[in-house]
Amino acid sequence: MLPELGFIALLFASVCSILLALVPQIGIMKHRPDIMRFAWHFSYLFGIFTALSLFFLAYSFATDDFSVEYVAAHSNSQLPVFFKLAAVWGGHEGSMLFWLFSLALWVTAFAYFSRKIDPLIATRTLSVLGLLCAGFAIFILFFSNPFIRLFPIPLEGRDLNPMLQDVGLIFHPPLLYIGYVGFAVNFALTVAALLSGHFDAAIARWTRAWVLVSWMFLTLGIMLGSWWAYYELGWGGWWFWDPVENASLMPWLLGLALLHSLYVTEKRGIFSYWTILFSLFAFAFSLLGTFVVRSGVLTSVHAFALDGERGIALLMLFFLLTVGSLTLFALKVNLQPVSVRFALFSRETLMLLANIIFTVAAASVFIGTFYPMLFSVLGYGSISVGAPYFNTVFLPLFIILLLIMILVLATFWKTGHFAILRRNGLLLLPALACAYAMIALTVKADESLRFNAVAFLLVTLACWLLFTTLCVNPFKSNIKGLGMIFAHCGVAIAVIGAVMSSYFGTEIGVRLSPGDRQQLNGYDFHYVGFTNELGANYTAEKAHFEVFKNNEKVTALYPERRYYEVRTMNMSEVGLHWEWLGDIYIVMGDKLGAGEFTFRLHYKPFIRWLWAGGLLMAFGAFCAAVGLRRKNDE
Repeated sequence: MLPELGFIALLFASVCSILLALVPQIGIMKHRPDIMRFAWHFSYLFGIFTALSLFFLAYSFATDDFSVEYVAAHSNSQLPVFFKLAAVWGGHEGSMLFWLFSLALWVTAFAYFSRKIDPLIATRTLSVLGLLCAGFAIFILFFSNPFIRLFPIPLEGRDLNPMLQDVGLIFHPPLLYIGYVGFAVNFALTVAALLSGHFDAAIARWTRAWVLVSWMFLTLGIMLGSWWAYYELGWGGWWFWDPVENASLMPWLLGLALLHSLYVTEKRGIFSYWTILFSLFAFAFSLLGTFVVRSGVLTSVHAFALDGERGIALLMLFFLLTVGSLTLFALKVNLQPVSVRFALFSRETLMLLANIIFTVAAASVFIGTFYPMLFSVLGYGSISVGAPYFNTVFLPLFIILLLIMILVLATFWKTGHFAILRRNGLLLLPALACAYAMIALTVKADESLRFNAVAFLLVTLACWLLFTTLCVNPFKSNIKGLGMIFAHCGVAIAVIGAVMSSYFGTEIGVRLSPGDRQQLNGYDFHYVGFTNELGANYTAEKAHFEVFKNNEKVTALYPERRYYEVRTMNMSEVGLHWEWLGDIYIVMGDKLGAGEFTFRLHYKPFIRWLWAGGLLMAFGAFCAAVGLRRKNDE
């Protein structure tokens, strides 16, 4: 009976979303504030019914209700409870319901916090959000219903995909979905502004707070996803340029561009066209990411579904919303021309150049991701676009972007500040010294490594950015200024981690028997032996390594090979020891004999700096959002 209640709650949520889309518009057309106020009531009701629907689905997982087809396909009675709850969004149908729930959270939050802004803009925004909610609710009802019953009822479920049986699954998809869906608010605000016929500094300020929060969640989701790929997939890397990874990167880049463009629009009243287009495209690419993950048009370890019918429905939603919003932009945009004078070396010029870089970067990712699909559809065969293409394109863009971030700290609105520019120029000398020291010490530890000029340039720029950002006086900055400091320092630290681990990471493949030793990067790996173990829903072969450096024990590591009987899948669980200057990483491979296995031994210098930088970026966005919220309340 409870799954039926979940479906009924979903039906009520769909009705509320349709009423939210239509009723406030009647109030606007008839100039009836009493009818317009229904937008807030329907928003809260939509949030309540969507939450109830998700709760009933989660309860079905927790109680092993295998009469529900979705539960039987993605759970098992032996699965630990926290993985059962995470399995709610571990498949297509449940992930779409959680997507709708995320949208409900944003709609409810906007309804609550929009009481102090222009009622007409707020009502129109809620109505546009209602239209989005209705589209996805109807899609779930007709194409992705997670409450379908199964008969005859199986005695046991098929189990959750072993790759997803990890703590990362509990947090990574929700953070990513909340980040994706958050761009719906700025999309709706922009559409409401276009319908109202004006886009001014006040709307830019309201929009920026929502973009900051959604970009923060998306940053956390991407960061956690790269961490999950690093320690769960057993390949030792953190970014593969996988199509689904790229699908999250595109709205992240456009969201970052939107943040900076909104800042200029709010402060100087310019870049309004850039801001509107970035706002529309950031959400459009979020929808495109949803289509990529759930349509099966692109192959990925992250993809949920291989269903052409669902893919076409999602593509239609993406097409209608994107084309509709761009048509509205073409017909309704009526911005007053603004005459603003500024020097060639000024904050405005550098922000404009940053907008161009972000646009080119997002377009490059889009082309590299979808060109193989278009090539195949046109009948020209199959082609793959991988890391060499993306690295070649992004390297010059990233160098220019780092230089812009360094130079912008020496500028004011309208002009530059050459005294600060000279001071920041002197900081290049310690940046060069730090970069050289980091690389030289890393290379010295392993004779197979060589000094790399490109890596030296990138690390130097990152150190230079870090030093110039830290020279900004925090006592003269409000909380928004502190947010900028944290975010830019986060970029610098993340770049150091990404470059050092990518250019100077070392690995070796070996076959070892109990008692054998192997050296890598100054570490001595001693393979002690292995044991057989029984887990909750798997069996495992667990190796035991003792790791020494300079004849002193550093750590003990226990990589595993797990076998999941229900899914008949083998998975590797890495042995991982982390330090701030590098990770020791062991992957257990095939069994060759009595106690003899293949292993891959890795050393990843500075890789933790990558995720520490990501956390700083997200924290910077949070600080900026808090500061902006305080300003809006004043």
